[in-house]
Amino acid sequence: MRVDSFKVGLVQMAMGADVETNRLRAVEQVRAAAGRGAQVICLPELFCTPYLCQVEDTALFDLAETIPGPSTEVMGEVARQQGVVIAVPLFERRAPGLYHNSVAIMDADGSLAGVYRKMHIPDDPAYYEKFYFTPGDLGFKTFDTRIGRIGVLICWDQWFAEAARLTALRGAEVILCPTAIGWHPEEKAEHGHAQQDAWQTVQRGHAIANGVYLAAANRVGHEKPPVGGAGIEFWGHSFICDPQGRVLAQADASESTVLFADVDRGRMEDVRRNWPFLRDRRVDAYGGITERFLDGETPE
Repeated sequence: MRVDSFKVGLVQMAMGADVETNRLRAVEQVRAAAGRGAQVICLPELFCTPYLCQVEDTALFDLAETIPGPSTEVMGEVARQQGVVIAVPLFERRAPGLYHNSVAIMDADGSLAGVYRKMHIPDDPAYYEKFYFTPGDLGFKTFDTRIGRIGVLICWDQWFAEAARLTALRGAEVILCPTAIGWHPEEKAEHGHAQQDAWQTVQRGHAIANGVYLAAANRVGHEKPPVGGAGIEFWGHSFICDPQGRVLAQADASESTVLFADVDRGRMEDVRRNWPFLRDRRVDAYGGITERFLDGETPE
């Protein structure tokens, strides 16, 4: 029988060049989070590697791993020992020449509860993800774990209202958003505050519009590509907000840390009763949402 609440822990950390070192550091953080009462723990996007998408280099496909594989094996054992659920973001090798940006959900008994594959793949300067990742083909999902019903969106996914809505409609109590987002250093002074504020604002809006908790785990550190380029200064600021968008916990821009907040099922019920957005949705009038653009036409 489930209790009325559970505690989420977000790991914010910097990544180095060595995969095994990153993995071991993440294990330490997960154990520390579990020791402080976290029951659902989320790591940042692609936590085992540097952010490889700053360049297009076929040799970097060697960083990918299978599911099951090294990270799910290690984190599955930690999940079993600690009795916690762990969101394990990784560079997935699905088949020769076929790769995804994925999250494996390890349940509290150490088993694989399921996999989410990033649906929206960006292609921007220093974020050349389309070179590496095939768009997800599993749809928007939730995972009914021993602790709670968990939804997952990955980085670029977290900007799309449709993604959050469909995840919430599948019963998510909290949407976990592992992330690797930061500033181009030359843009930071002029645009940095607005970019970071927009990132948090849109996610708080998803929490409000859907009456769910949302928890975004970002990386920190200034990572530069192997040859040339100013790199990316990952802005941290991992945070957890409630169904009214109130920020319950937030990190700063540079520290490696773990954040904690409770997902309170009673609070979620109360907010949805008073702000009944799901009740009042006009599902009969949203036919145009599946069109790329309506060009001023009214859908039938």
